Amino acid sequence: MKKLCYVLVLGAFMTMAGVETSQAQETVLEYNPNSVHPIRDSDILLKKRIWRRIDLEEKQNKPFFAFNNEISKIMVEAVKAGVLTPYMNDSLTTRMPREEFLERIKLPEVAGGLTEEEKAMGFGQEEASGWDTGAGWGDEPATDTAKTTVVEDAFDEFLPRDMNILELMEDMIFDKKRSRLYWDIQAVTLIIPGTRYETGLQKAVATFKYKDLVELFRSMPGEAIWFNPQNSGAHLNLSDAFALRLFDGRIIKVGNPDDALLVEIYDKSPKEGLMASQWIEMELLELEHELWEY
Repeated sequence: MKKLCYVLVLGAFMTMAGVETSQAQETVLEYNPNSVHPIRDSDILLKKRIWRRIDLEEKQNKPFFAFNNEISKIMVEAVKAGVLTPYMNDSLTTRMPREEFLERIKLPEVAGGLTEEEKAMGFGQEEASGWDTGAGWGDEPATDTAKTTVVEDAFDEFLPRDMNILELMEDMIFDKKRSRLYWDIQAVTLIIPGTRYETGLQKAVATFKYKDLVELFRSMPGEAIWFNPQNSGAHLNLSDAFALRLFDGRIIKVGNPDDALLVEIYDKSPKEGLMASQWIEMELLELEHELWEY
C-alpha cells in the first residue's frame, strides 16, 4: 500500500513538473523576448522585417539630437557607465566587450589610422598617386572631414554629434486577434557616417536592444528627451517619441533570402535605390489598407 501511494505521489509530481515545463516552453516560444509589447506568434497574421536609416541631422529628426541631449551621447555614456549592453550586430546574440566599444569610438588617428585591410583596398593612396579626389556627385573636391575634426577637437573620441546615424530594425506585425497593425522595434544600431573617415565608409559603433533602450530612457526623464521646438513645456521622453513614430527613417532593407540592401538589389544608380525605398513605403501602406479585408 505504501509503495502504491509513493508511486501515485511521484506520478503526480512528475505530471505537475511536466505541465510547468511545457508552460515555460510555450512562454518562451510563443513570444519574442526582444519585443517591448510582445504578441503571441499564433496571433500574427502577417510579419515583415524592415530596416530603416535615420539621419539625426534631418529637420524632422533633430528633436532626437538636441544639443547636449543627443541620443548618441546618452547611449555612449550608458555603455561607459555599465548600464547598457552593446551587441556586435542586430542578431542580438553576441555581446560586445566594453574595450572594443571604446576602441570603435576613437578618432581614426588615435586608433592607428587605416587598417591593413583598408590599405590593401587602396585607401590612403590618393595623395601619393595623384588620383582625383573629387566627390562622386560633382566636380568639387571632397573635404577631409576626419582631419578637420581632429584639428578642431582636442579629444581622442568622436563627439556625440559626429555619431548622427541610427539604423532601426523593426517588424511590421498585423495582430489578427486585435485587428491592428503594430511596428515592433527590435534593435537600434549607432553608426558613424563615412564623412568622418578617410575611406568614406561608414562604421557601426554597436547595436542595442530597443527593449534595453526603452528601460534606459525611462530611467532618465530629465535627460532622455525629445525636444519639442514648438512648445518647451511639452518635451517627450525618447521612448514615447519612438512609440509615436515621430522620426523619419528611409527604408534601406526588407527581409529577403540574400539579406541584400536595396542599393544592392537596385544597383544601377543611387537614385534608383532611393526610388525603390519610397516605392516600398507606398506598398506597405497599401498592404496595411488591404489587410482589413481579410
